[in-house]
Amino acid sequence: MTHADTFDAFEASAKSAGFTEVLKKDWQPSLALDTHTHPFDVQAQVVAGELWLTAAGKTQHLTAGSDFALAANVPHEERYGAAGATVWIARRQPVAQ
Repeated sequence: MTHADTFDAFEASAKSAGFTEVLKKDWQPSLALDTHTHPFDVQAQVVAGELWLTAAGKTQHLTAGSDFALAANVPHEERYGAAGATVWIARRQPVAQ
């Protein structure tokens, strides 16, 4: 995953990697999301604030400039910092097997 300096660069990189939906999401301060899954692969970049992402028993503390990826259907939890977070997110439907 390549770190992007602008949303346009992030979107172009994601689309060239086969991601079909790219969006900017602002998360509420101190929001906590219990264990859940998404039916799509995620590639994302934190651009403001912070969050803690827990998957497979491992927690990552992600701050502005951090990138992360998550495969479809992976159970995970999310917790956002006191200032919330802004995250650029790319989504890709997994290939049927």
